[in-house]
Amino acid sequence: MKFTEVIEVDRNPAQVWELFCNVQELALCLPGAELTEDKGDGTYVGNVSAKLGPMSSNFVGECTIVSDNEKMTGSVKGKGMDRSGGSVGLVQVDYAIEASGGGTRVTIDADVTLSGAVAQFGRTAIIQEMSTRLIAEFAACLEAKLAAESAEQAHSIHAAEVKGVSLFFSSLWATIKGWFRRGGDD
Repeated sequence: MKFTEVIEVDRNPAQVWELFCNVQELALCLPGAELTEDKGDGTYVGNVSAKLGPMSSNFVGECTIVSDNEKMTGSVKGKGMDRSGGSVGLVQVDYAIEASGGGTRVTIDADVTLSGAVAQFGRTAIIQEMSTRLIAEFAACLEAKLAAESAEQAHSIHAAEVKGVSLFFSSLWATIKGWFRRGGDD
């Protein structure tokens, strides 16, 4: 599934780009994510945990990050496996940072492929709505880190825990409301 999200941040592009280049700090803004190893050359090992209703997944894998300092763009390619559920996730994320008014616009284009039990759990619209909510949490954490008065204070800021059941049902409700707005033709 492919989706695009745009985040507006009330900071200058150089500050935002500096944070995006600090992968260890940026990972703290991703709900459920944990980096466990820096293998060098932009390759990282880690895991992403998610709980959606009765289903829990812990994807363990590796990602590679390539960035262009001049253009303030980058890409992340990752693959993870949930050994308990047998699900596999592939992700390709491209991001761009640019000036927008007095702040910064971050555009994120993602292509996520899920297989196994997690892929059969929800419809694309539900998963996309959940992704939108996770990106909103990421943006709030990013803004808080950029507003911190010291490096220590910034490091102590993490993405809030996302409650799986409430996230699932609020995402399901948003999807259902969307169907009614469109006349149920989804």
